[in-house]
Order: sequence, then structure tokens, then C-alpha cells
Amino acid sequence: MVQEKKSMNYILFDSDVRDTLLPFTYTKPVADIRIGILTIREKWEKHLGLTTTTITADYLEEKYPMVEMEENILINASFCPTESLVEKVKTLSKNEAIFKGEDVLAFHTTQSQEEVDFDTYTQIEFDEELIQVKNTSDIFTHNGKAIQQDFDLITEERTSETIPAGIQVINPGNIFIEEGAQILFSTLNASEGPIYIGKDALIMENSSIRGPFAMCENAVVKMGTKIYKDTTIGPFSKVGGEISNSVIFGYSSKGHDGYLGNSVIGEWCNLGAGTNNSNLKNNYSEVKLWNYETERFAKTGLQFCGLMMGDHSKCAISTMFNTGTVVGVSANLFGSGFPRNFTPSFSWGGAAGYETFQMNKVSEVVTAVMKRKNLVFDVVDQKILDHVFEETKQYRNF
Repeated sequence: MVQEKKSMNYILFDSDVRDTLLPFTYTKPVADIRIGILTIREKWEKHLGLTTTTITADYLEEKYPMVEMEENILINASFCPTESLVEKVKTLSKNEAIFKGEDVLAFHTTQSQEEVDFDTYTQIEFDEELIQVKNTSDIFTHNGKAIQQDFDLITEERTSETIPAGIQVINPGNIFIEEGAQILFSTLNASEGPIYIGKDALIMENSSIRGPFAMCENAVVKMGTKIYKDTTIGPFSKVGGEISNSVIFGYSSKGHDGYLGNSVIGEWCNLGAGTNNSNLKNNYSEVKLWNYETERFAKTGLQFCGLMMGDHSKCAISTMFNTGTVVGVSANLFGSGFPRNFTPSFSWGGAAGYETFQMNKVSEVVTAVMKRKNLVFDVVDQKILDHVFEETKQYRNF
């Protein structure tokens, strides 16, 4: 009797970029950051044809548990997969590791190994170009390329739904529409990159969209919206106004007029009507962003950089965000003037001053918001926010 070969167990680990990807990684592993159409985890799982688990911060483990088996391959979650990388990962044997420069991409371990010493490993160098998400700005900077990679992966040997009548289209062969999606009297220009419309998504009348563009499951583009290239609208998110080169994670809303550019918006966020962000300084100089690792503002190397907003944060109507603004988790901003370029998690206020957004009030808001989507804010999620509240207390020196 031929013994069937055991399938390998794949584990995505956060690596040392976790701190530079805050505030987004306060509430999720690196693997669950969305860039392109899919999250990094979804990309790896689609390539591998298997589910993965995660090594992440201790307080996230209850929601994102790690499963270890007799043999495991650990994968650096900050790197997006390509076909050639995945093939090398699949063929890793005991005491083999794949490196790109100083970064380990993947390595083989056994359950009996107490520690990993790469000096004892056969090190395989991978020299092809990869997308690595190591800073928050990388999410929007590399988004166009990631959309193209995901588009190729998702649509291979599949047929798009028919483009509806009444739609103005440029390069229709570069447009893919999933089942249940609706597009009403709008313009789709896929001449510079693909346009992906997810399952049950809705594009309302008179919207103008340029690719590369990704719209995930059940997302909504409201009437007259203008969307420029390299933009992703996450699942169940709703957008309006003008958006350029931005990534909006799931369940968030920018439903009204106002500009969002070169920005990343977390899950369960809401931008009030007329909210605008600056993405270019008046003197055209390099933009700096708050860096949680160094606890100071750091150069990005970018001339265009807008707003980084963590999960569950909200801003009122007509809020203005300056170039290179970072907003933490569960902040609530309102009032005239520009809020600080770094607003700590659980802040309540704006340019006139802040106080702490207390956890009992935070829980009330999160519960109500999630209920609108027929989801439950459970004990596990509450524990995560409780931890983040305590961990970020040092920044709330109001």
C-alpha cells in the first residue's frame, strides 16, 4: 500500500515589520492587511490551495490562532506571493530557508525544533522582484501593481459577467465583473490597468473609474463618484466623492463628497460628508509620517502621502486632514481646523483639543456599527480593543 504524502502546514508570521505597520496591525496580523484585491493571507492561500494560520502578537492569538503540525513552513507575511516564489516555498525541505537579501521569506521547521538557527540551514537566495509591505505607505504605493497581480490570479481561465448596456468602456478585455455585481450608466477606463468588480458590488449612475481599480464583495460606489487609478474599495465599504490611489479596508464608509488621496483607511471607519485630506505639501517637500517604532515623525521618501486611519476611527462632517496624518484606533474627530498629524488611539476631539474616548463609550459605538451589518462585537474583539487601549495610553498626554 502506497502511503499518501502528508500535506504541508503553512504559517504566516508577522516579522519585524509589525511595528512599522501600526496602527493597522494593532487589530490584525500583518497577513490580514489588504493590498490589491485580496489580503496578503488570501493571496497565499489562493496560490497554495490551502488555509494558513498565523504567528502574531500574543493578544491577537485568540482571534488568529496558530496551528503547528509535525512539519511546518513559516512564511514572512510582509511579502506578497508570486508563482515562482510559491513554487520554491512548496519544495522547501528540512533545514532549508529562502532569503531575499537580509530578509527571510520562508523556512521549514519541525515541531520538535526548539529554536531556528539559520546558520545551520541551507539558504536559498530569491532574487526576483517582490512586493513587500513594510511601511503603511507601501499599502497605497504598491497597490496598483498588487491589483494587477491579484487580477491575473483571480481571473485566470474564468469568464467575466457581461458588461451591461449603457456603460461607457475603454479596453473591456481588462475588466472583470463577478456574479451579482451591478453597474449603472457609468464610465470604466481600463486602458492603464485592470478593473475588478466583486460579487454583489454596486456602481451607481454617472460614476467615472480608471484602472487599476479593485472593488470587493458587496462594496458600493455612490452616484457621480470619481475614482482614479491604484484604488481599492474593500468588502462592504461604501464610497463617494473623489478618490485617488487609496486603499479602504472592509466595512468602512466614505459615502459623500470630499477628496481622499494617497491614503489607507482601516476597517469600520467613517469619514463624514465633506471630509478632505491633503496629499501634497504647499512647498512640495518630502512628507513625514508618525512612526510607532521610533515614536517620532519619519521621512517617507514620498512627495504624495495623505491619511493613515486605524480601525474603528471616525471623523465628523467637513473634517480636514493635513498631509501625512496618522490616526490611531477608535479615534473620534470633529471640529474646525486641522487635527494633529498624529492623533493617538482612543482620542475624542480635534484641533481645539482632545480627551480620552473611554472604553465603555467605544464599545457602545462599535456594537451599534457592527449590528448595522448584522455582525456581533464579541468578547474576543472586546479583549483586543481593551489591550490596544492600554498599550496606547502612553500617547494620550492630553
